[in-house]
Amino acid sequence: MSPGSHAPVLLEAAIDSLNVRVDGVYVDCTFGRGGHSREILRRLGVNGRVIALDRDPAAIVARGGIDDERLQLAHSRFSLLQDVLRDRGTAQVDGILLDLGVSSPQLDDATRGFSFRNDAPLDMRMDTSRGPTAAQWLAQADEGELREVIRNYGEERFAKQIAAALVAARSRGPVATTRQLAGIVAQVVHTHEHGQNPATRTFQALRIHVNQELEELTRVLPQCVDALAPRGRLVAISFHSLEDRIVKRFLREHSQPAQLPKRLPLRAVELPQPKLGLIGKLRRPVPREVEVNPRARSARMRVAERLGGNEF
Repeated sequence: MSPGSHAPVLLEAAIDSLNVRVDGVYVDCTFGRGGHSREILRRLGVNGRVIALDRDPAAIVARGGIDDERLQLAHSRFSLLQDVLRDRGTAQVDGILLDLGVSSPQLDDATRGFSFRNDAPLDMRMDTSRGPTAAQWLAQADEGELREVIRNYGEERFAKQIAAALVAARSRGPVATTRQLAGIVAQVVHTHEHGQNPATRTFQALRIHVNQELEELTRVLPQCVDALAPRGRLVAISFHSLEDRIVKRFLREHSQPAQLPKRLPLRAVELPQPKLGLIGKLRRPVPREVEVNPRARSARMRVAERLGGNEF
């Protein structure tokens, strides 16, 4: 895969799971370089529509090379989904796709600071037009906050040592580049997974924190349920256990009947029904897809359908 390109993960499986109707309205919450949106558009008729969101200005400018009036792009965090739909006069949609995490173009662009493979300013913002950079946050966070972020978002067992090393390093000058950060981490992390850079988990933690990725996901999931029309599908692709755990718990909670007090005098038809029905089992990329796109190896896809009727 060449730098700057992006092979959408689980492309066919994800779009098949959306069960695209030719005249439907679909939301791509993470447009990236437009791979998923392009495939949805291919299956839509002339009256269909794709509303796509991305917080990265570069993704909006590139537009995935798509020149199609059925595509409506919004420079927005997906936690503002309700506002985006309201601004476009859309109350309900027929499917929503969440392809979570960082995209290949973001990783491959050294200037963005997401990767330790090249030396670059330590930015890590998905939306480069707002918010503090990773370097700015590292400069002001206290040692306890550094430790908690690296432990909780990176699942890093050496979080205490890394936090202490960062505080010591910044006393000598700013930690401002990806190479500086990777070098500091490597000095204190001497055991790690085979083939994995010692700084991998720390870079993940800082990226998640800077972009508030888990908070964004927690906020958007209820909005997805509210926006889906009956029989509309929600497809969520995650790339690490923190994301997948949030998605799994949310779907499970909203696909089970409400727990009511025993002996409550209600008939079966009066019992509140779940809002979602789970569709299929957890999906992972097939070996052929991982061979083409090694970054797909950790992807996990879950699917649910909006139910109608007497809901809780």
